[in-house]
Amino acid sequence: MICWINPFTGLAGDMLLAALIDAGAPLDRIRSAIAATGLTGWELTAERVTDHGLSATRVHVHVTDPHTQRHAAEVVELASRAAPEPVAALAVAAVTAVAEVEGRLHDAEPAAVHLHELGGHDTLVDIVGTAAALHALGVTEVVSSPLPLGRGRIDAAHGLLPCPAPATLALLTGAQVTGTDLPGETVTPTGAALLRACGARYGPPPPMTLGPTGYGAGSRRLPDRPNVSAVTLGEPVRTGQEDVVVLETNLDDVTGEVLGHTIARAMESGALDAWATPAVMKKGRPGQVLHVLTTPQHERPLRDLVLAETGTLGIRRLTATRTTLPRRFETVDVDGHPVRIKIGPHRAKPEHEDLVAAATQLGLPLRAVAARALRRRLSGEAGDHRSQEAGTDD
Repeated sequence: MICWINPFTGLAGDMLLAALIDAGAPLDRIRSAIAATGLTGWELTAERVTDHGLSATRVHVHVTDPHTQRHAAEVVELASRAAPEPVAALAVAAVTAVAEVEGRLHDAEPAAVHLHELGGHDTLVDIVGTAAALHALGVTEVVSSPLPLGRGRIDAAHGLLPCPAPATLALLTGAQVTGTDLPGETVTPTGAALLRACGARYGPPPPMTLGPTGYGAGSRRLPDRPNVSAVTLGEPVRTGQEDVVVLETNLDDVTGEVLGHTIARAMESGALDAWATPAVMKKGRPGQVLHVLTTPQHERPLRDLVLAETGTLGIRRLTATRTTLPRRFETVDVDGHPVRIKIGPHRAKPEHEDLVAAATQLGLPLRAVAARALRRRLSGEAGDHRSQEAGTDD
């Protein structure tokens, strides 16, 4: 699933979270992911608002815990407890990006940086909540229009600072931006960190079959326009054939746990597929060949990920063309739990993650939930039909 962000008046963590909820992200799963961090003294609510005639969602974080400032290491630790694991990984990446930038700006070690405004409940709820919303919606690619940057100055913990804030500018390194006539902070460090952690690309919406659009309202009221960010979801549209890159490296000195972790990280970071094959290497040593299938635009970050996680000293790059068959999704209700079914020309297959979630809640075997989901589809009870013409090779 592609998420295209249109930051009409800017982007903040709460606006992105609200827009994703407006587009269909379930609030209960978002709250559950935040609760898993162990953070206490908070409540997340969402309301419908109308701003200059446009209906949108606004979120509120109600805080009863006065502990609003933390060191970066404490915030990273809380974020790492979020569930499920992909949500924690994205949240940790966003918090770590903030800590590294603040560390450079204040000439301090990232873990020891004292986060002032960014160490409170709001920031952690926005970051973990947005990560959970993206995961719940099945988003695998984030694209944003250029970000409008305001002007003037802002009042921070260290006094008056130029706008955009130094942390925001550092986090937006490599991003596409544009000026705006709006005064004040239009892009916050939290919004910038989330885009960076998502590996967002910038530009117009890519070819996709349009799904729902959600509008997230900010707290500021503007005199002449709605203060909103919009997200549009869509399934990628492909021609059936596309150029791909296969990254390979031989490994004989990593554990199975490291190999499995690297494959999981690659899939979370945009790989089309990732796998390992056993091999007998020089001097008769047993080893593994790690393969990562990717599009050219995701090649570099995935190459860097494999190098960092495995410690390998070299990676081969192979180019290929793959042919994909059209596929679409239907979502069925299995005793109150949504299960997506991927439907191709020759078979239909329930999505494994949805089966695991439903089976866990219902206390049923995985195969029993899969059978129920397929029966629901055949009986014509499927809802929320969405077309998809490309995806992984599973």
